[in-house]
Amino acid sequence: MSFKKTEIISGDFDAYKLIGEDWLLVTAGSTDNYNTMTASWGQTGVLWNKKVMTVYIRPNRKTYEFIEDNEYFTVSCFGGECREILNFCGTHSGRDCDKAKETGLVPADIEGNAAFEQASKVFLCKKLYIQDMTDDCFIDKSLLKFYGDAETPHHRMYVGEIIGVYEKE
Repeated sequence: MSFKKTEIISGDFDAYKLIGEDWLLVTAGSTDNYNTMTASWGQTGVLWNKKVMTVYIRPNRKTYEFIEDNEYFTVSCFGGECREILNFCGTHSGRDCDKAKETGLVPADIEGNAAFEQASKVFLCKKLYIQDMTDDCFIDKSLLKFYGDAETPHHRMYVGEIIGVYEKE
């Protein structure tokens, strides 16, 4: 299976469905050394006159180490038929298992960065900005229910410029 570089936004593109309903895999590293995790939070839009994707990763996730150490990350999009894979990748750590081996995911190289052959679309993003979320920045304090102890540390926000979008050929 191969991917073709396309326009940033082509065809139907519903970010609410793509991120919130279908979910994504956020991956950093090369196909030889990477980690991936499921995401159902994120944004895409325009910031600083650039097309961007924002993802959120907790520092206790193995993917955090990889996204910190790499200039780029990928966001792989899947349809509903991959829900089991996404559930697995969101509930198991790459410290404890090989997620690709366990799920049948096949790594794909996107300009030197890991993504997955089963994806229907892959966003290649270059990190532009990071920011740690903190208690004092929450206006609506009820949202702090998503945090609270060392097991659930606050996310770090990564804003990446979308430098390429790849669709399955």
